[in-house]
Amino acid sequence: MTEQFSIDQIDGKILDLLQQNSRLSNQEIANQVGSSVSSVWRRINALEEAGVITAYGLTVSPEKMGYSETILLQVSLEQHNDDYLDEFTKLVQSIPEILECYATTGEYDYVMKVLATDMRSYHRFLRNSLMSMPFISKTFSQVVMDKIKFQKAIPTTSARMKK
Repeated sequence: MTEQFSIDQIDGKILDLLQQNSRLSNQEIANQVGSSVSSVWRRINALEEAGVITAYGLTVSPEKMGYSETILLQVSLEQHNDDYLDEFTKLVQSIPEILECYATTGEYDYVMKVLATDMRSYHRFLRNSLMSMPFISKTFSQVVMDKIKFQKAIPTTSARMKK
């Protein structure tokens, strides 16, 4: 089990700000949290070293990149031996349109979030990339009709303290 890192209210505010805009300078963060720039720098370094902050990045619009369809795909493997699990993992890692993949409980072994330019391209992906593999026994697709909530930010202590 991963060890939880203890953060205080200022750390939480720093994390909230960086999750909203990772390009903020330490000076801008210090101004917003009421702290010195050197203190903010030390806190951010400590959060990085503890593995609380794992990366900095940006979000790209799938629609602007031509991906009009988001599909939640459930997959079951034929067997659960190490060879099939390794082959499945390699396959998933090799396909950029698979954004997320989780091993789950229930009727299906995995749930994935997949992007497609249209339903024909998704059908080709499913037929050629997944269903042609002998280690995949069945799939179940759900096409996302509308995004009700899309959030990348992880709730922090700061957010929980507001309640």
